[in-house]
Amino acid sequence: MLNRAIRPIYITAQRFQSQAVQKMTRQDVKEFVDSNIAKYPVAVFSKSYCPFCHKAKSALESFKEKYQPGSLEWVEIEKHPDVQEIQDYLNELTGGRTVPRVFIGGKFFGGGDDTEKAWKTGELEKRLKESGALL
Repeated sequence: MLNRAIRPIYITAQRFQSQAVQKMTRQDVKEFVDSNIAKYPVAVFSKSYCPFCHKAKSALESFKEKYQPGSLEWVEIEKHPDVQEIQDYLNELTGGRTVPRVFIGGKFFGGGDDTEKAWKTGELEKRLKESGALL
């Protein structure tokens, strides 16, 4: 009786997994990354467990009361089926495939250490204002 109850769930999960993992084409990856960079004044490609991503997030979120609505987008890529391809394309754009990859005003700004350093010097706030991300 127990096997009967478990079996349909297993089959359903197996079918879901095989259908859910659909790889994007290279062009789709490019459009995914480029559209996020173009759409948001601040776009960050990140992994939730990455300590350097936490540095960038801390620096960027220090201005959370000043952000224009919808101006900051965190793109967590670790569970994306095309994570490697996304990082490869980010490498083409920025010269590095590590995360975070912080884009401000459509241009690559830096990684975690760069963002934290710019926050400490005031450069980050200046760039965020120039991009229109801050009120």
